[in-house]
Amino acid sequence: MDLSTLNDRQREAVETTEGPLLVLAGAGSGKTRVLTHRIAYLIQEKGVAPWNILALTFTNKAAGEMRERVGGLLGAGVNDMWVMTFHSCCARILRSEIEQLGYERTFVIYDDADQQSLLKKIIRELNLNEKVFTPRELSSRISEAKNQSLDALSYLHDGYAPKEIVAAYQLYQKQLKQCNALDFDDLLLLVLRLFTQFPEVLEKYRKKFRYILVDEYQDTNLVQYHIVRQLASEHRNLCVVGDDDQSIYGWRGADIRNILEFEKDFPGAAVIRLEQNYRSTEVILNAANIVISNNRSRKKKELWTQQKGGEPIDVYEAMDERDEANRIANRILEGARYGDRRYDDYAILYRTHAQSRVIEMYLQSYDIPYRVYGGTSFFQRAEVKDIVAYLRLLQNSADDIAFLRVVNVPRRGVGNTSVEALQAFATARTQPLLHAVMQLQDGDLPRAAREKFVSFAELLSDVYMQFGVRSFPDVVEYLLEVIGYDAYLQADRKENYESRADIVKEFVGYIREFTESLDETKVDVLSAFLENVALFSAADDVDEQNGRVSMMTLHSAKGLEFPVVFLCGLEDGLFPSMQSIYEPEKLEEERRLCYVGITRARQKLYLSSAKQRMLYGKISPALPSRFLTELEEALPAAAKPAPRPAQLKSAPPQQAFGISVHALKSGGAQGAIRREQASPEVKPVEQDVSYSPGQRVRHKAFGEGTVLAVNGGGASSIVEIAFDNGANKKFAAAFAPIEVL
Repeated sequence: MDLSTLNDRQREAVETTEGPLLVLAGAGSGKTRVLTHRIAYLIQEKGVAPWNILALTFTNKAAGEMRERVGGLLGAGVNDMWVMTFHSCCARILRSEIEQLGYERTFVIYDDADQQSLLKKIIRELNLNEKVFTPRELSSRISEAKNQSLDALSYLHDGYAPKEIVAAYQLYQKQLKQCNALDFDDLLLLVLRLFTQFPEVLEKYRKKFRYILVDEYQDTNLVQYHIVRQLASEHRNLCVVGDDDQSIYGWRGADIRNILEFEKDFPGAAVIRLEQNYRSTEVILNAANIVISNNRSRKKKELWTQQKGGEPIDVYEAMDERDEANRIANRILEGARYGDRRYDDYAILYRTHAQSRVIEMYLQSYDIPYRVYGGTSFFQRAEVKDIVAYLRLLQNSADDIAFLRVVNVPRRGVGNTSVEALQAFATARTQPLLHAVMQLQDGDLPRAAREKFVSFAELLSDVYMQFGVRSFPDVVEYLLEVIGYDAYLQADRKENYESRADIVKEFVGYIREFTESLDETKVDVLSAFLENVALFSAADDVDEQNGRVSMMTLHSAKGLEFPVVFLCGLEDGLFPSMQSIYEPEKLEEERRLCYVGITRARQKLYLSSAKQRMLYGKISPALPSRFLTELEEALPAAAKPAPRPAQLKSAPPQQAFGISVHALKSGGAQGAIRREQASPEVKPVEQDVSYSPGQRVRHKAFGEGTVLAVNGGGASSIVEIAFDNGANKKFAAAFAPIEVL
């Protein structure tokens, strides 16, 4: 097998196949290349059977990429390997083994919305204070317990939770089992329970998985750690790849100790450091190394690159969040309209979603196209969730959450009173709702309500009978036809019909595409499809959009890279967050988040803070983030920013300095300080900005319109225009493509 494309450390990681191995893969160091080559090497050079390999990662996108790249190296054999997410792996094990725990193999997987619906019901049943015990709070606390392998009683006895939360946890698990349903945490927890209570099951999978690889090991939680350790404890052929400096998910259960203590857990483990970075310039990497070196809980490593030098890092202290956003928009405008950049070269990263509002306002005013990551995922659209709920109910008639979602979608005159009456009837008989409908007799419910429920059950029965007669996609189209879903969308005025109809069409097309990859005579396509949808994370559903600036939180940015990155809001109390300042462990995670943000940049990095900021409706003075201070203190004395001359002390924040980190290792001061006014950057050619209300104007993209208002004066004015097509837009008058008629 040709390994000539790998560097020495990467090749060593590929060829070290026996025994425990920790690969510390710094940002941009080619860890996916190592993982895929290692799998191919095991099969091609070591003669390992594909079905004896288990490769685990955290997103479907990463798993898909890994399978594709291994397939490219081998040409065949990929289908026999388990290359998948932790949750997909555990779901697959449970499909074969879960009956030993008292569940049926047709279990369904509840997503976040399903959990919230069930917990709302539980809050009412337990008569809890809805202002104190919200569904979101309960689901968070229950997930916390499950991530620590704690059942409800252990959660209570260990003093982790008040009795109300424990009671909700107990009832939640009881009702999940009654519905033959699992949540995402259960997928992991029940596999661990299987391995613990049934040694023969554990032994079966130990023999099957002779070589185990885990990607992003720093993001594993306690349950995932125990699953991996139990599977690998005998053969010890475990390779974990990760970067403790990028462990940023402690708030959702990730335990950095798993990677920091790997050598303790697996004595004699080999450790290989991948420190050569293929993404960023030397300037950017030096800054990242300096910031992260302030963390104590880490494995020592230092990124380096053959890309010597690089553009200086731009550090800017704005007057407020508006000044910060205005400067970001100006820099993007300079590069994309008047330089050689594209809009999709730029990413704006921030600590909290709340920071995006002002930035969006300025991007819109400059007519800069952008996309905010974290919007509604395709698989979270109401139309998709409606169809999925019907399919879940067809697969599992005990799924009460699915029943409640679609019993009146499309509307069939089933009101809350009728549903509550049915719920009382079902509870008294300890039956799922659809089963209770099938048992209804005259007098059990008011006649009109009973007839509507029975009609709904008969409709489902009719659709169910189509399986085996029609293909799975045709059954879905038949379902949509008999329930009149298209007419329902046309009658519903909540949202544009065409866009909603397109979502349905796209989803049916996706079902056809999915089905084409399976043999319907050998596979339960409905179960496979529902499992695939349930395991599809929102983070995976990110479409590439050329020509748009990317905006996202730092957590969303992990794994991505951009030529130019703006890392804004670097103020103590915001980043690092106020909650972390007095807790060393949380502060170190915030610093790792800063490290992640810095290492997203390939060519140019902008860092910014504000002297004061309005956030959550309150204006507060701010101090520069300690992360900026750490970076400044790491500069040689001669390279520190010079004090402002007296005549500049009252100057606007545009006079702020830019620090070049190119001098950090060399100790040289030349070029380390770059005052912005002396920068050779390309400036936009300003236009005539003498607009006034009532003027008729033409915009390059939006056509003709009338000026409504002009705010400010000269080059900094913002003009608001009512276009003849009905759109109202605001633009920076100096740069927008507007001409007076």
